[in-house]
Amino acid sequence: MGSLSLITYRIKKNPILTLLLPLIALCSIYFVVFRTDDSIIGIGSLPISGHKWAHEVENTWYFPYTSRFKMPRYSYKTQHNWLFNDRVEDIIPEGHIAHYDLNKLRSTSDAAVDKERVLILTPLQSFDQRYWNNILQLSYPRELIELGFIIPRTKTGEEALKQLEIAIKNVQSDKKNQRFAKVTILKQDSQSFDKLQEKERHALNVQKDRRAAMALARNELLFSTIGPHTSWVLWLDADIIETPITLIQDMTAHDKPVLAANVYQRYYDEDNKENAIRPYDFNNWQESDTGREIAAGMQPDEIIVEGYAEIATYRPLMAHYYNKNNPIGEEMMLDGVGGGCTLVKAEVHRDGAMFPSFPFYHLIETEGFAKMAKRLNYEVYGLPNYLVYHKEEFN
Repeated sequence: MGSLSLITYRIKKNPILTLLLPLIALCSIYFVVFRTDDSIIGIGSLPISGHKWAHEVENTWYFPYTSRFKMPRYSYKTQHNWLFNDRVEDIIPEGHIAHYDLNKLRSTSDAAVDKERVLILTPLQSFDQRYWNNILQLSYPRELIELGFIIPRTKTGEEALKQLEIAIKNVQSDKKNQRFAKVTILKQDSQSFDKLQEKERHALNVQKDRRAAMALARNELLFSTIGPHTSWVLWLDADIIETPITLIQDMTAHDKPVLAANVYQRYYDEDNKENAIRPYDFNNWQESDTGREIAAGMQPDEIIVEGYAEIATYRPLMAHYYNKNNPIGEEMMLDGVGGGCTLVKAEVHRDGAMFPSFPFYHLIETEGFAKMAKRLNYEVYGLPNYLVYHKEEFN
């Protein structure tokens, strides 16, 4: 009442306000109800380069493709308004403060039935339509799926961003039940992970720097997107172009803290003149006595990189344990994982398991993450007979 009396008093002291206030009210109603903001990404027909990022306008990474934002549109900046006295400076709208009880958040074997939110995260340096088509064919309810991408600030990254924008807009502007719950796109602030061509980036001498940059990208993406509703995080590389449509249901059904699928590759066998498959990801492994001995003799800043003859660890690699005659759901305990297709309970990340960009027990990035998860007493598993496919490389 005091504020209302003060407003009335000031209006009486300034008669011109009697004319201005109704006009201001009408203009406000027009802009709120009838206008859309074409400066926000995803609204209007301009390409992404002509937009401001959503977070620059809304202070949020929400990517809704709608003019009616469901997320709060407010900040906690001090508000100065000459119409009120000096005691009323911080104006926080009712309902702006949200409370979440994470003790009630669950990651269970019945994820779809329990309506558990899954966050699919992908570092994206090039866009492959087959990757996107595979995402679209997943049978897990889309209203329970959030997507997150991090893109390097490079020429190839900019091209990937343009193609990704088109793909997302086609889905998010389609029927409501076909849209993903949320989409987040980040541009990498740290050292770019997209510096090398395919052949070069597999060279042993660049692995420490390359994987450190990739670890930073993964951490930026994870910490910017994981939310209070996230139950599972699925790390899916942009080069994974084929998975079972029930990928999420199949992997969550195992109810494991960390679970990796076996990444293979389809190719044409010139010798036998037939289509064939071969193992691709060698970062899913069990530790060996030789690996421990090598680590014991290393300097603190040295790392072991699996899959290279120069560092023969003789670790059992999950890629070599595929047997088409064995059950597809057969599990295998692991000590290291890759990032091709790995499902993580969100609580593992919330408890502090991240991707070290530094030597952590002589491991780095995804393999370092597996070590960190195990140090936090979480078990790490793989599915040797559950195959997902990496695109074929020709350079």
